[in-house]
Order: sequence, then C-alpha cells, then structure tokens
Amino acid sequence: MSFGAHFIPAAQRTARSDGEDTRARLLRTALQLFSEKGFAQTSVRAIAEAAGTNVAAIAYHFGDKAQLYTATFYEPFGSGSDLIPVFADPALDLNDALSRYFAGFLEPLKHDDLVTQSVRLHIRELLDPTHVWPELFERECRAPHLALVQVLCRHMGVAEADDDIHRLAFSLAGLVMQMWTQRDALQGITPQLATEAAVDQWVERLTGYALDMVHGDIARRQADAPPVRPARRGTSQTPRTSHKKASNT
Repeated sequence: MSFGAHFIPAAQRTARSDGEDTRARLLRTALQLFSEKGFAQTSVRAIAEAAGTNVAAIAYHFGDKAQLYTATFYEPFGSGSDLIPVFADPALDLNDALSRYFAGFLEPLKHDDLVTQSVRLHIRELLDPTHVWPELFERECRAPHLALVQVLCRHMGVAEADDDIHRLAFSLAGLVMQMWTQRDALQGITPQLATEAAVDQWVERLTGYALDMVHGDIARRQADAPPVRPARRGTSQTPRTSHKKASNT
C-alpha cells in the first residue's frame, strides 16, 4: 500500500468527465463492498447498483469482477513497487533514502476516507487469498523488502544480506505497518497524532527512529566482529636450522 499516481483527491473528482466519474464511483464502491464482504460475497450487480450505474459499465471500464477487484488494490494508492526507484536510488544518503521510504508509504494516511477500507481489504486478502495474492505478495511485499535490504547493505557496508539485515528491514517496515493497522488505536488514544497534518512529522520521527536502529545494528556488528590480530613481528627471521649451519661453519 503506497501513494501512487492513480489516486485522485475528492476535491478534484467533480471535474472529471462522465465516463471517468463513473469509473471512479465504481472503484470506490467496489473498494467499500469488497472490504466489507470480501470478493466471493460481493456481486457485480450489487456494486453497480450502489455506484448508481449498471453491470455493463463494470465490463466497459474494468472487464470483469476479478479485474475490478484487482484494481481496488492498486489504483487508489498505487503499488509499493512504485516507490522503489524513489527510496532505493543509489545517489541518496541513508537519511534521504529512509525519509523517502516512510514518506511514500505514509502519504495515503493523508486520505483517511480510503485508508480504513484499503487496510480492511488487504487483511481480508491475507486471511482468505484470492487470485490477487501472488501478484500482491510480489509487488507489495517481496519487491519493496528486497529493495530496502539493498539500501541497508549499501549503507551498512554489508557485502551480502544476512538474516540480521532481513530482520532489520522487516522491523523498519513494521513501523509503517503499525501506522496503517493501528489507525483506530491511534485515533482513540492520541487523536492529535492521527490527523492529516501529523503525517509529515511522523515521517520525520520514524526516519530518526530508523536511523537509530540502523546505527545500533552497525555498532552491534562491530562489537560482534572477531578482533583483528596484529601481524607477528620478525616473521622474516631465518629458520633455526640455518643458524645452526651458520654456527657450525
């Protein structure tokens, strides 16, 4: 789940043509119904009726129910894979790479009207996988994770990713998931931290926390590394047998 180029804020939707507006209504309605009832229990007729159109419009704009379902995962916020060129650019320093990582994945939180439905939809897919899951896993899980692993290896001086690098990458991603999945708790306990205006400061803070985690792991690696033995002095001395021969002469 990430902020992609497909998302169109509500304020801009009124300016769309009738065809585009119908497509947007179908997408939003499908997201709501799929997130509430799941793929199997949601009919195209129910989606069309709730969106104020007909089944033929679904076929025209999306092809069929399966393609509409797929679109509800990627079109509102884009794909996590879309962010890889943004945060994994080798020209970035670690601070900028992590800042872009968190900014990209937290940007959707500024559009709270869709976030709750999107989270619910992803959880449903995780618990009851459909045809979407294999591609979703690759685009939203594996690809961003491996890209973050490469970023960490590059900035931590690790030649090949080991289990601890993967643990660190999963931990950093967990900071994002906490923000997504704990929205209700955040709003109930500290509502001032759940506003649209608070997102940018969350990005700044999480970047700082992540830098501390990375630097802490670098220090741990250095402490766990075997000590480097100093080179032995006098290694160029002549073997004893040579001394004996020399003394006999």
